[in-house]
Amino acid sequence: MKRLSGFYTTVFAATVTAALVGALAPASAAEVNLYSSRQPFLINPLLDAFTKETGTKVNMVYIKKGMLERLKAEGRNSPADLVLTSDLGNLNNLVDAGLMQSTSSAVLEANIPANLRHPDGLWYGLTTRARVIFAHKDRVKADEVTTYEDLAAPHMKGRICVRSGKHEYNISLLASIITAKGEAAAEAWAQGVKNNLARKPQGNDRAQVKAIYQGECDVSLGNTYYMGKMATNEKDPVQKKWAASVRIIFPNQKDRGTHINISGAGITKSSLNKAEAVKLVEFLTGDQAQAIYAQGNFEYPVKPGVALHPMVASWGTFKADEALMSNVASQRTLATRIMDRVRFDN
Repeated sequence: MKRLSGFYTTVFAATVTAALVGALAPASAAEVNLYSSRQPFLINPLLDAFTKETGTKVNMVYIKKGMLERLKAEGRNSPADLVLTSDLGNLNNLVDAGLMQSTSSAVLEANIPANLRHPDGLWYGLTTRARVIFAHKDRVKADEVTTYEDLAAPHMKGRICVRSGKHEYNISLLASIITAKGEAAAEAWAQGVKNNLARKPQGNDRAQVKAIYQGECDVSLGNTYYMGKMATNEKDPVQKKWAASVRIIFPNQKDRGTHINISGAGITKSSLNKAEAVKLVEFLTGDQAQAIYAQGNFEYPVKPGVALHPMVASWGTFKADEALMSNVASQRTLATRIMDRVRFDN
């Protein structure tokens, strides 16, 4: 009886232990935790589609600012499995802080061109947008501005509006010029553009097009999707007039191509649900999700062959700069120093 009693005691203890472990273990097969700096209205339809297809629940936390600081503070105890950001610079900052882990996936390698993913699998591009020139339809001749370099030419004196040179979009553009032409040429370009400004850098990309419409300047730099947002804005319909006053110029079509930036995602080092997180990134680069991206935010899909939004298609095809985004990202610190050296915003 003692042996039987001991047996039942052992079984009972094992059962209790298993129950406790099960209660405390993360639900890795059913859930994935996402930190996103992309707005919920854009991301939620994608996450809902993923859950419907896979049964995996996505717990999203929207973090408009401060994602890097939050992940640093949480450290290895962070609940985040996956992060999603709207800019190459933000992804690069997370990598530099040692917060991301390497992953590999045949699906991701098939869906995403090599230049739009980190060579070590630390992040993956999900969408692209071109950093283009918005030019007034009447005041700017067709041959006046065809390259980024033209913005620094003497004939553009007093004709350019731009947001802060320290903004991540302009830092990425300058980093791409460093990648293509070197530090000295990039600094000369930044100084030349500053010399040609019509006003002190201010506002966002839309504010520059407004300034063109109002006659303060003739050209500006902006991401392509802002044209779509302005042209379809029903809440503030005056923005339609701003959009109608300009045309899009895709710079450098005869050489390296137009600079593109990405939104992207990566798996955190703290992830307890890595397999499910990878599945979510795979889904976000698939046909269904890429189509939702394209139709919802006037962005370019990373997966070849996915249809563009009709308005985006109407802007025409263009040659994109095919520099490795990881190489461009590596020049962002130098780009920031250059903007400081030329005192671009002052």
